Amino acid sequence: MATEIRSRNAIVSRQPYELYMAFVDMRNFLQFLPEDKKQGVTADYDSIKGTVQGFNVGVRVAERIPYSRIDFKDDGAPFQFGVSMFFDPAAEAGKTDFHIEFTAELNFMMKMLLGSKLKEALDKMVTALADASEGKMPEGFDPSRYGFGK
Repeated sequence: MATEIRSRNAIVSRQPYELYMAFVDMRNFLQFLPEDKKQGVTADYDSIKGTVQGFNVGVRVAERIPYSRIDFKDDGAPFQFGVSMFFDPAAEAGKTDFHIEFTAELNFMMKMLLGSKLKEALDKMVTALADASEGKMPEGFDPSRYGFGK
């Protein structure tokens, strides 16, 4: 049975099309990696591949629904998984109601070990994106590196 994990929803101060366009090209993900993690990572428009803790891991875009949703799936990972990013118009004009959903075929032990950590990681990603869109940056963070003004 598939494990399904949904992040929290957050309001991002960007229009859905702006946010969608930041994630639609897998090459854009390279800019989010620290310099010391970029070696051996390759990306093109549809996929990104690299080595994580000794495992070859790849992610490929499975479907793009313009300005609304992007679905990703594993592409050579040690287990099957999928990730969907949702870009829904928020009640407030010019903003996006954003969340991420993760699905994977995890056995009971892996689910127990990873389930809460995956939920926490998804929530942190959503929160960080919402905070960055509001200009809330951690010390030493360069927002221009991620497409946001200073």
